[in-house]
Amino acid sequence: MSEDALAALVEKPHAEIAIESLRDEGVYDDGRRVTDHDDGTVALPVTEPPQETDVLDVMRQTDLELRAPDLIDLLAERGWTEAELELAPGSWAVIGSVLLVTLDEDCPREGEVGEALLELHGEADTVLADGGVSGVHREPSGRIIAGVEDTETIHTEHGTRYALDLRTVMFSPGNKAERARMGAVVAGEEGPEPETDTDGPERVFDMFAGIGYFTLPMARAGARVTAAEINSTAYHFLIENAVLNDVTANVEAYRADCRDVEVSDADRVVMGYYGVETEEDESRSLEAHEFLDTAFDAVAPGGIVHVHAATPESCLWERPTERIEAAADRAGRDVEILEKRRVKSHSEGVWHVVCDVRIG
Repeated sequence: MSEDALAALVEKPHAEIAIESLRDEGVYDDGRRVTDHDDGTVALPVTEPPQETDVLDVMRQTDLELRAPDLIDLLAERGWTEAELELAPGSWAVIGSVLLVTLDEDCPREGEVGEALLELHGEADTVLADGGVSGVHREPSGRIIAGVEDTETIHTEHGTRYALDLRTVMFSPGNKAERARMGAVVAGEEGPEPETDTDGPERVFDMFAGIGYFTLPMARAGARVTAAEINSTAYHFLIENAVLNDVTANVEAYRADCRDVEVSDADRVVMGYYGVETEEDESRSLEAHEFLDTAFDAVAPGGIVHVHAATPESCLWERPTERIEAAADRAGRDVEILEKRRVKSHSEGVWHVVCDVRIG
């Protein structure tokens, strides 16, 4: 047996954070598959015994299972034709123990897709087909296509832990870098810093907190965050996640429309969602720029507002800039756009973007 045929045993709920830690330590073996060891534990392939990652045990593997090259190969082994393979998903995300995938509406044999994805990702227990998000409460729709029925999980990113149920609350894998960035911004490691007259920890208003997407990394970095969330289920997870990350002292959460929460002299305001439907008329999308007046009322002179928007390529960066400047005129305040970033592709020809704006 080769020297590097080793595996670290961890409990299934801790697999994702252990993999991240093993990768940081430089001992995770991406060339082999994660495999089930028993009902409660998985074997994570490693090149040598970890020194910094907490594991239950390190074992030698006698039956090495090389990681399957990709989903297409596995589906081809199941007899899929070339035409069918063209309809197979090209990307997916593992969120805790749940694998979230968007399927083409014409994708055949979705159950086989799910089983193949579970074979690729031994750390996942469930495959959920993403059906999108709708309504004023941003409620997701999805269906299980493989694995167990439980979609409640704990997902870890850069040390922040998110408890959630992917069938009841939204979670965007594509925003991972922006979530981590907001923690780094508050910590002073990157991005614009407020030029306010306040002392002590940053005071942040998170207008669309959800389960704590941005609230948690900012609170972990030391900010005092006022978090508003209108969805009662997401609010429940927000409170749970504040406890899970030991930041309850830094988070003041409200189950409310952000426009009904009184905040003033905030050092930083995060507008982390770019479109919600109104309760009165769900056929009309209420976009982030329509909440700019609330953000400008809440921020202190010299503070920063992070404005998220969905913008067509044809009007980058003209449209978000014009809307921000129009809101500044209504508020009688000066603005300086400090940075503009593309977060991810929202849809064909449309980008999810963020503008970092200093308010005078």
